[in-house]
Amino acid sequence: MEYSQYDQNELVKMLDEERKAFKQLQKRDISVDMTRGRPESSQLDVSMPMLENAGGYNYVIDGVDTRNYGGLQGIKPARELFASIMGCKDDEVIVADGSSLDLMYTVVQFAMQFGVLGSTPWNKLKKVKFICLTPGYDRHFSICERLGIEMIAVRMRGDGPDMNIIESLVRDDDSVKGIWCVPKYSNPSGITFSDKVVERLATMKTAASDFRIFWDNAYVVHDLYDKGDKLKNIFDVARKAGTLDRIYAFTSTSKITFAGSGLAVFASSVDNVNAITNELFYKTIGPNKINQVMHVNFLKDLSNVKAIMKRHAEILRPKFELFNEKMTAVFEGDRYVTWSRPRGGYFVSLDVKTCAKRVVELSAEAGVKFTPAGSSFPYHIDDLDENIRIAPSVPTLEEMDYAVDVLISAIKQARMELVLRKIYHYDARA
Repeated sequence: MEYSQYDQNELVKMLDEERKAFKQLQKRDISVDMTRGRPESSQLDVSMPMLENAGGYNYVIDGVDTRNYGGLQGIKPARELFASIMGCKDDEVIVADGSSLDLMYTVVQFAMQFGVLGSTPWNKLKKVKFICLTPGYDRHFSICERLGIEMIAVRMRGDGPDMNIIESLVRDDDSVKGIWCVPKYSNPSGITFSDKVVERLATMKTAASDFRIFWDNAYVVHDLYDKGDKLKNIFDVARKAGTLDRIYAFTSTSKITFAGSGLAVFASSVDNVNAITNELFYKTIGPNKINQVMHVNFLKDLSNVKAIMKRHAEILRPKFELFNEKMTAVFEGDRYVTWSRPRGGYFVSLDVKTCAKRVVELSAEAGVKFTPAGSSFPYHIDDLDENIRIAPSVPTLEEMDYAVDVLISAIKQARMELVLRKIYHYDARA
């Protein structure tokens, strides 16, 4: 709705009516936490047979008892499984514990302390910069902030990042050492990189010989529909171009089996894998290989992983569709309110021009919590104050229905307040 077409009195009256409706919603006294993209309980139940059958698995692999120490790179069957998922070779894979975030932090920390394949340790340099795609994953940005890495924000386009900007940044500045990417169903935009973007990332000229693409392929098998997005295999492109050392790829089973209790995966060139494994020697005696055996027996192969993920999609898809249906009914064609319609992943990216913080604040008053506005940007700075990350996975359908009603009302109120303040210099919040 174009609220600027109303005079001040009309708009104040409309705002009062919307606030009354909002108070009626609040009386339902429902709390909905949509701050993180966590699997809900019924999704976690999908993997319970893995634990129930654990006592019957064979824990001796190639003559080695996996219940004992050792095996820094992970057991071979696990590496083979994830090589098929990631599109690389099993000797290019490390299978570790827990979450990919842990691995990403570790790999960046290693580069800071020890350098990359013989390069100067990054913490010895005057400045280290990473390209951060926006809106993006807040935990990527937190790693940079914690380790003193300067962040350069580059906006996402419909087919991925603006490659003209990225190529110009890396071509002449050797302090640009990395780029964070969630290439399939990007967090939170839901965008999948086009073939051309993947090709340009893998083949572009970089001033820094130790430049790395942090390829966080968290949603590699997380389609919501049978016909999901197709992501070009960056390993194939880089292998052909001779730039395989550039690729630091990650994934995990956090949203396949159990969040935080699964497997984390690093994939890269053999030289990079060997270098990371050598550093892991000083950090750990070895990963939880019992968990790897359990996962391999449960997941089996890529075909079975896809079948498991279809069960997840059946739980998740109705929530995404409910959000889209309710928002479309109110805001379709509204130039001030737009949102993504992803075919996979865990998030919807919502843009409400110039009032995202207020929308989040109002929603919280009705018990609906979102990640703070600005979190999807380096240093939490969204210059346009427009982006809100929506995480539909945790709420039930009933809770989701309530949460979207609250969100719609919050958007209407925030926009009316904004127009009253900017056009009529009337502070409706006073």
